[in-house]
Formats: sequence, structure tokens, C-alpha cells
Amino acid sequence: MITSLPILRKDPVAGAAAIVALVGLATIGGFLFFEHVLGYMPCALCLDQRKAFYVTVPLAALLCLGAGHGASRKVLFLGFLVIAAAMLWNTGLAAFHAGVEWKFWPGPADCSGPVNNFGSAGDMLNRLQTIRIARCDDAAWRLFGISMAGYDVLISAFLAAVAAFGAKAALARPEPE
Repeated sequence: MITSLPILRKDPVAGAAAIVALVGLATIGGFLFFEHVLGYMPCALCLDQRKAFYVTVPLAALLCLGAGHGASRKVLFLGFLVIAAAMLWNTGLAAFHAGVEWKFWPGPADCSGPVNNFGSAGDMLNRLQTIRIARCDDAAWRLFGISMAGYDVLISAFLAAVAAFGAKAALARPEPE
């Protein structure tokens, strides 16, 4: 399935790195658009899910450059291995978050459950104007019944598969002379 993508036929290693970088960059653009343009506040789990993209996109861009400029098979393989591991971790984290949104299990106490950590009632009334809480157990947006965390599961799993393909292709690549 992945090998049928045209970008992977010419240079599978550079193509896999480019796919991870471009899809990851589009994902970063998407969550920043939802936050800064549409006004959806991210919860603590949403912010944690972003970290994998902040690591893997620059790494994938470096792998894309390295593939075109004679990086060793070992370096390319290890880079893709890091991307695959980060995206697999993020797939699990996003699946956990989606489960919290569907109330399958409780989420972290700091962003789900009862909101009762504001101090005294007087303090809360004074600070009420500035308090904005994004709850982890409420999906702020859904499309076709799938929340942003659910889409992150799909995107992260896809990128993990592309990175695994890239790692395999890096091992099969002839060593530069």
C-alpha cells in the first residue's frame, strides 16, 4: 500500500522522509489553525500530543536532506527508528485521549473530572474573568464522529508506518562511496 505512492518509487528513503515531514507539518499547521484562528483551546493532553510532531518533523526534514547528500544507512535507519517510535507513542497517547473523550476511562485529574482547584470562592470570583480551561474529557470538535484526538491516532499511525517503511528502505539502500 505505502509502496504504491509515486514519491516512494524513485528514492524510497527520501520519499518516506518527505512524507513524514510534509504530513507532520500539515498536522502542526492544522492544530495551530484550530487554536489561533478558530479559537479552540488545547487541553493538557492535546499539548502533549503535539510534542511528537515537534520532534519528528525537523528530524524527517534532516533525513530527507541526508538521503540526498550521502548519509550512511545506519544514520538514516536510526533516524527513521526514532520517528517510528515517537509516532507509535503518540498513537497510544492520542488513543488514550480519545478514550477519555468518549468516557471509556478517566483522564488526568488536572484536565478532567470535577473542577475544584481554584482556591476560595472569593479568589475564584476575582479570577473568573481570566480563567479558560480546556477539559481533556470533552471533545471540542468532531467530524464524522471523530475528534481531533481520533484523527491524531490515524495520522500518527500512518506516519509510524511510513517511518517503518523508510527504516526498511534505508537498510536496503547501498552504502554511499
